[in-house]
Amino acid sequence: MIVVIDYSVGNVRSVCNTLRHIGCEVELSRKVETIECSAGIVLPGVAAFGYAISQLGELAKLIKKLALDGKPLLGICVGYQMLFDHSSEYGQYDGLGLVSGSVIPIPAGSQSRQGYLTALSVPHMGWNQVKLPEGMDLFVGLGKEKNFYFAHSFYAEVTDQQAKIAYTDYGFALPAAVQKANIYGLQFHPEKSSKSGLKVLKNFAEICEKQKKEKTPK
Repeated sequence: MIVVIDYSVGNVRSVCNTLRHIGCEVELSRKVETIECSAGIVLPGVAAFGYAISQLGELAKLIKKLALDGKPLLGICVGYQMLFDHSSEYGQYDGLGLVSGSVIPIPAGSQSRQGYLTALSVPHMGWNQVKLPEGMDLFVGLGKEKNFYFAHSFYAEVTDQQAKIAYTDYGFALPAAVQKANIYGLQFHPEKSSKSGLKVLKNFAEICEKQKKEKTPK
């Protein structure tokens, strides 16, 4: 069973519905015992960072402990941003500190892109191509690049040397996804990204199932 954390922010139910659509056993919950017994945790969210982390409350400590103990954790959108050390979105806020880095605004000024100057649109809304490096478990079977749907005004500046990163070109190399051991994060919305997004979620479900089997006594 995969648990989607229920903490009163946007898109948690759509993530649940998408996981059920691909055949996953899913529960939307904030109960400690349910989260502890899960095969994996999904932390989605559409909200400002400060509001999201406050709504998460004491569950933040539990999620961090379980992730550090090896349970697969997938953060989506603001759930992804909360994996990092801190955010400057409408104030200064601490994140979960599972991946080193800071959440900062997308620069709205002109950026050099292939020799041309372009004004970046903020928020970043719509489809962007993501380059998918080898060795990132969520992208197995997807090839070298795919389009995914983004909706955000802040992004994570990743400084963690242990993290693998997939980038999208948004006038600069914008981190679109990270993987650090059993900790996974997606700035884009897989539940809104058609077949490619479904494949990413299927891959996470398979990661959870594989680990569950490995830990089951024989």
